[in-house]
This record gives sequence, C-alpha cells and structure tokens, in this order.
Amino acid sequence: MTQPTHIRRDGLGGNGLKSALSLAATGVPVLPLRAGKLPVGNCQACAQNGCGGRPNMRSAGECRCPAPCHGWAAATIDPDVITSRAWARAWREAAAVAYHPGGAGLTVVDLDHAEAVAWARATLPATRTVPSTRGEHWIYRGAMPSANAVRDGVDVKSRMSYVRWLGPGPGAGAITALPDTVRALAMREPAPSRPAPQAVTVSALAGGGQCPHRTPAYLERGIAMAEQCITEARERVHATVYRTFLAVLSAHGRCGCLTDGHVARLFTAAQAKGESPRHCTDAWTNARTKLGL
Repeated sequence: MTQPTHIRRDGLGGNGLKSALSLAATGVPVLPLRAGKLPVGNCQACAQNGCGGRPNMRSAGECRCPAPCHGWAAATIDPDVITSRAWARAWREAAAVAYHPGGAGLTVVDLDHAEAVAWARATLPATRTVPSTRGEHWIYRGAMPSANAVRDGVDVKSRMSYVRWLGPGPGAGAITALPDTVRALAMREPAPSRPAPQAVTVSALAGGGQCPHRTPAYLERGIAMAEQCITEARERVHATVYRTFLAVLSAHGRCGCLTDGHVARLFTAAQAKGESPRHCTDAWTNARTKLGL
C-alpha cells in the first residue's frame, strides 16, 4: 500500500504507520500513542488525555471527537481510517503503536519487572512471550476483563484496554489458550453482583394497533441477530451496541412485542463485550429517545 503524502512524516518516521497497517491486516485493532504511552488527543477535551481515556460523548455511540482520542475505543483494523487525513496529526505526534488485545480476542499479562517474570514462569502456562522495556508480555488466546495491579508488577490487558506494540519481532513460543489461572487474577476479590438490566416498558402502537409480525419467530430471529452483532464486534463496541439497540427498537419498539427478557439478552451480550450496566441503560434510553418512544 502506498503511504499517503499527508502522513509521510509521522512521528515514527513511517515505521509506525507500516507496523499499524501490518497489525491491522491480521485482525488486530491499532491506535497511535504519544510519549508516555498515552493516546494521541485530537480535540481540546481529549488533548493530553484530558478526557481520562474515555470518549467525549454527546450520547451513547456518538463521539464528538474527530479522530482517535480515547484509547482502546479508537482502535481499528480499517486501513482507510488508519491512513486517513483525520489520523494524520495522530501519526505525526505518535511515539509508538498500540493495539486493543480484547478486540483481537487476546489477553496480555504485562509483567513489569524481573520478580514478576519469575512469578509468571513458576505459575502460568507457557505461551508467547515478548520482551518489554522492564519485563515481558505474555500473550494468550482468549479475551477477558482487564485488571491492573493484580499483584506486584502484574497487569492483565484485554477488553477495554490497550497495549504498546513491542514489534517488529513476533516473540518466542506459540500463543496458547487463556488459562483459568489468568482469569482468576482479575477475580482476587469477590466481584460485586452485577445489577440486573433495567426493566424497560415499551408502549404499544397508538390507537391499539396490532403487532405486524407474522410469527414469534420473526422477533426471535431479530433478537438473535442483534446478540450476534454485538458479540462479534471487534472494535467501536460503544457505537455497535447503540446502533444495535436502535435497530431493534426501530423494528419492534412500537408494537409491544419486546419483553424484559428480550432486553436482558441484549444487555447481557453488551456487558460480555465490556459495557457496564449504566452504559447499556444509557444506550437503550438514547435509542428510545431518538425514536420518540
């Protein structure tokens, strides 16, 4: 691929863009990092990580920022986005390339010092290892919730997180399946019970109109497709959840067919991708508002 002239002088001398495109071609969502391993800010609210690494949202799934500015959520595999003019300043400022491991179905155990590496070698199943500045990254196949400081010098990076790319070498060893010993690291303290999805009452058609769906299978198929759409999202999870909720409500929101059970299935799929109950509720409410429900 020919490198666009507007980013030919990015902060990594062209190597960052090349690495990003190579990673994206393998299905790994990427984003540029500035010095200090922080996401590049592309708007006033997010400059110098002023947004705290979270999207600057006007409503669920609608970020006001014009380019990558909120860490893992900006990661993409789309080469047209990576080489776009909107990302040009990001690459000019970039000091490193990062990727969203959860979006690629991966988990990285980030080991910050020699003692942490020794602990991993004695405790965790072997997998691909990549040397880092102070320790190693152990990469497993499978995604899970991220958790920092699970023990001294050990972070777990997967969903809703990003990791600096330590290429160009692929590391040593084959990537193995995510073991329960790593999943358990994020559950050292009893997890608080997750709030049940908020009950949503959907009004019937004005004037007592009847359901236009021929069979219950139509609704069931629609809910199943919505669950699949959310589950298969590799990037821009916030936007995918919002658009999916909007589509479900557009088709089924005015006839009274939707039950709390249907909504719970959608919320469960979204939470499995890292969305919080509050974000699910906000996305559902915003979709209802947009449709005037």
